Amino acid sequence: MNRITAVTIRLTLAAAAVCLFGGGDWLHFRGSDTNSVSGEKNLPVTFNQQQNVAWKVPLTGRGPSSPIVVGGRVLVTAASGPRNDRLHLLCFDARTGKRLWQRQLWATGHTVVHSFGGVATPTPASDGRLIFAFYSSNDLACFDLEGNLKWFRGLGHDWSSVRNDVGMASSPLVLGSTVIVQADSPGDSFVTGIDTESGQTRWRIERQKGAIWASPTVLRGSTREEDLVLLQSRSRLSAHAPQTGKLVWEYEAECHSISSVTTCGDCVYLPAWGLHALRYNPGAGGVELLWHRKDRLSSSDQSPVVHGGRTYTIQSKSILSCGDAANGRRLWQLRLKGPIWASPVLADGRLYCVNRDGLVQVVQLGEKGKVIGTSQIDSPAIATPAVADGAIYFRSEGHLWKIASKQE
Repeated sequence: MNRITAVTIRLTLAAAAVCLFGGGDWLHFRGSDTNSVSGEKNLPVTFNQQQNVAWKVPLTGRGPSSPIVVGGRVLVTAASGPRNDRLHLLCFDARTGKRLWQRQLWATGHTVVHSFGGVATPTPASDGRLIFAFYSSNDLACFDLEGNLKWFRGLGHDWSSVRNDVGMASSPLVLGSTVIVQADSPGDSFVTGIDTESGQTRWRIERQKGAIWASPTVLRGSTREEDLVLLQSRSRLSAHAPQTGKLVWEYEAECHSISSVTTCGDCVYLPAWGLHALRYNPGAGGVELLWHRKDRLSSSDQSPVVHGGRTYTIQSKSILSCGDAANGRRLWQLRLKGPIWASPVLADGRLYCVNRDGLVQVVQLGEKGKVIGTSQIDSPAIATPAVADGAIYFRSEGHLWKIASKQE
């Protein structure tokens, strides 16, 4: 092993060691740090109607957006009506499942989408005080935790050709006082940063035309002021300052259009014809390629998960692959029951995977992967689970489930 390789491996392992656990609230798609990793312990391995189902509640309307958890509240979006133009934001008490409030808006943009997804495909986001609900119609609404509407933006009204016939799906990301919305489409294609308090546009970046369903991801800095937002396009990954949109660095690659980039410490794991491992050097203002594996660690449509020096990706035919985060060597594979569209989440040394038929498969991680529990929710289920306060939340098309070891 040469000196450069040894140094690279040590740096990668150091980054993996400091990969953050998401704790407490679950504020975005794939968690508060958008990495699908939670520090929660003692989550159930199995559940049924007699055990570990704290509550199950019906949802108004439909949609595959994931739930978020904010200050003891669970929030999820949905859409209804013959034209899917009734936009819903529903808020439930995390302890009891009681619906605290529901708000309905009329869509101002395009609502014709593929039946597989829906208008309520993007997952809402929060800064802990405000909720930002985004829809495939490119409507963005801001509410406080009590359900009061603070402001509303019809981005499809401002830019009428921002749409695709499958449906928009990128989820918003809140960093500091800016909510970042990615709207890549064959027509108008852009990313915009919007002031969380006023709803006014802070910045807007024209983008390469072409549909992208991946979501903005945070690359955490040593301070919150140094956080960056990562954006995938068809031809590159770019990092921007969230307050201004200023380009900090970019990496050319033919990025996956659905699976979203993941971070762990100062390392970035990009699904792009396989998996690219990059290390960010703030001093140099750029990234270096650590390794690239074309086939063995590729993602299908789920986002990768990285933790504890290991990468986890789900390939076609629902094959879960575990790789060494230091060098990209595949360590083991495990065939799951599919099809799987939801991104898995990791907690307490286990990976929670739900397939479209509502089968929840819990994989014990280690030298080999092993399915240690299976349970069933209703189908279809393509939403990524949320984890917070000792519970895991699953969203099917018709219901929201809270799974916890102790009944409340």
